[in-house]
Amino acid sequence: MIDFRSDTVTKPCNTMKQAMFDAQLGDDVYGDDPSVNELEQWVAETHGFESAIFCSSGTQANLLALMSHCERGDEYLCGQQAHNYKFEGGGAAVLGSIQPQPVENEKDGTLCFKKLKSYIKPIDPHFAKTKLLSLENTINGKILPLAYLTQAREFANENSLQLHLDGARVYNAKVALDIDIMKIAQHFDSMTICLSKGLGAPIGSLLLGTNELIAKARRWRKVLGGGMRQVGILAAAAKTALTENVEKLKQDHANALHLAKSLCGIKGVSINPEHVQTNMVFFKLDKPALIHSIAQELKAKDILISPANPVRLVTHLDITKQDVDVFIKELKSALSKSTL
Repeated sequence: MIDFRSDTVTKPCNTMKQAMFDAQLGDDVYGDDPSVNELEQWVAETHGFESAIFCSSGTQANLLALMSHCERGDEYLCGQQAHNYKFEGGGAAVLGSIQPQPVENEKDGTLCFKKLKSYIKPIDPHFAKTKLLSLENTINGKILPLAYLTQAREFANENSLQLHLDGARVYNAKVALDIDIMKIAQHFDSMTICLSKGLGAPIGSLLLGTNELIAKARRWRKVLGGGMRQVGILAAAAKTALTENVEKLKQDHANALHLAKSLCGIKGVSINPEHVQTNMVFFKLDKPALIHSIAQELKAKDILISPANPVRLVTHLDITKQDVDVFIKELKSALSKSTL
């Protein structure tokens, strides 16, 4: 099966499975799991934070961050396309009584500071208290420039806001920019790292922050049912993902660019390869109504895509350059049949 739906579909490699098998275990709710403790300490140190907490998912890690930064009736600023606003079930509002204030993303994925400033509420009983700015890097495959992150830190300081990073694919940004992860992490009061996307772990995300923030997050994790027991099995997979799979993201990016350039040569497809920065490719069909039938035909050939307009294709550990070429061949065939 060639699966372009997401980089969440990766399978653990044999090295990762062996690390999981060999992991030392304890009860993490009691703080007794040595593999989890070692992972959290190592990740905090290597990213420049005081503390970290291992979570079951990126959704949970982001929610813990929002609930730890904000109290009931507070507000956070974010992008209209932000995952922790648009795709995480409204958890901040539903479970944290925290009001999101979305702002339209610019074409490059950034948020305009002038617009953000206009949405910060005055201190007044009529309004929620604006406490936090949340950014996402990468967002729809786009990288937030380092200069922009510097400006975001200055903006947060000037407006007495905390600054959070949804870093679900932050390592894609790190690899594409060819920099140390600290160059990104240093700007934020907290950040999440998802391990089950391009990094290839089966489960898990990390939230990093101050000792105080992570202590609050640990309590909220328990309240939300996220306390895990002998979870060192998954912590071992997480450590392997961060030590073995980061540099492999370069190949995912190369495959995505190859995919985009190959799509350029297909009649009925609209795409600009210059927009591809990491592992996501977006294209449109001139006849968008065809996408569902094409998706079904591709599925019959063991190729999975998400039918939409635009179509999002995501490269990852389990997709090779040869897989891309097979997809291009079968897409051409499906399109030729559909346009007859």
